Amino acid sequence: MRIRRFTEPIFESLIKICGYSSGFVVLLIIVFLFKEGISFFGSSPVEEGFTMYVHASNPVKDLSAAQIKDVFDQKITNWKALGGADQPIDFEFLPKCIDSYMDSLPGSLAFFPSAQTDGKLKSAIPIKIDKITVGKFLSDTEWFPTSRPAARMGVMPLLLGTLLVSFFAIIIALPLGLAASIYLAEIADERIRKILKPVIELLAGIPSVVYGFFGLVVIVPLVQSTFNLPVGETALAGSIVLAIMALPTIITVSEDALRTTPRAMKEASLALGASQWQTIRLVTVPYAASGITAAAILGIGRAIGETMAALMVTGNSAIMPPTLLQPVRTIPATIAAELGEAPFGGLHFQALFALGCLLFIITLIINLLVERVSAKRN
Repeated sequence: MRIRRFTEPIFESLIKICGYSSGFVVLLIIVFLFKEGISFFGSSPVEEGFTMYVHASNPVKDLSAAQIKDVFDQKITNWKALGGADQPIDFEFLPKCIDSYMDSLPGSLAFFPSAQTDGKLKSAIPIKIDKITVGKFLSDTEWFPTSRPAARMGVMPLLLGTLLVSFFAIIIALPLGLAASIYLAEIADERIRKILKPVIELLAGIPSVVYGFFGLVVIVPLVQSTFNLPVGETALAGSIVLAIMALPTIITVSEDALRTTPRAMKEASLALGASQWQTIRLVTVPYAASGITAAAILGIGRAIGETMAALMVTGNSAIMPPTLLQPVRTIPATIAAELGEAPFGGLHFQALFALGCLLFIITLIINLLVERVSAKRN
């Protein structure tokens, strides 16, 4: 008894310390994620240490990242298209003789390291470049984080690709998962249920890269041959693979919700003359509606956050997705594919953290929806 009185406070203190430590670590991770992501906004799309100059007499004083990209891609070749004089745009990377060059060519646009000028240029002035804002980050339709001289950081194609793949994945998985859960909860005998339930739950533990290999070998060639496509890595292939991955979660949660229906309600329905299927449709499923909805939302969360499988079968093309039969790129796949190549602390690195913040917010909203739906009572 004395030992028990002595050890219980110790174990209680250890449990409290572990709980507080876990919460503190999670909080630090969230703070670090948003610290890196938020610092991205307000940055210049031009690489740090570089400046763009125009002739002092040029009326064009500011440019957007899209305009700079079009100029250096030779889509815009005259200052008139940017609101300036009717003269051609001449630009070169000139580490030397910058001042004389800018003085001799009033229509020039130069891009070079700021340290090479020492602020002593007479015939050239730095041009104002639009900063990266949350609005532009969310609405821009081009993702070129390594574009020189100005990066394009538009998350819209990545966001739409993520939502498109996840939406159709749940459209495929929800009917199949609901049907399987009804079978396990209401139709299958106990022996079959004891076999199938652990097998289905085991599917949730399979590594996502295995699902990716399965999709690459089976689903991608099937989609390519069925629709006669040049490539099979499309949003549809990604939706099918993610639907397969979401099935164990949907089946398990829905089956548990269906089995919570009081036996008295089902027996009362049968006693009134309803068939088994009428009882399932009119009593069991409506009673478990909140659990089934929570299962669907959890399945969406699994699809949105999936990385490796989406990276392997969706084609990784950061373009606006016109149809399901075109390659797309999701936010988790973008982070996984580009983080290893992004210079630490650079603009690209910060942009990927901003993507992580966006994904965190989406997942948080989904979790809040789960809590709200699960708390409802019929």
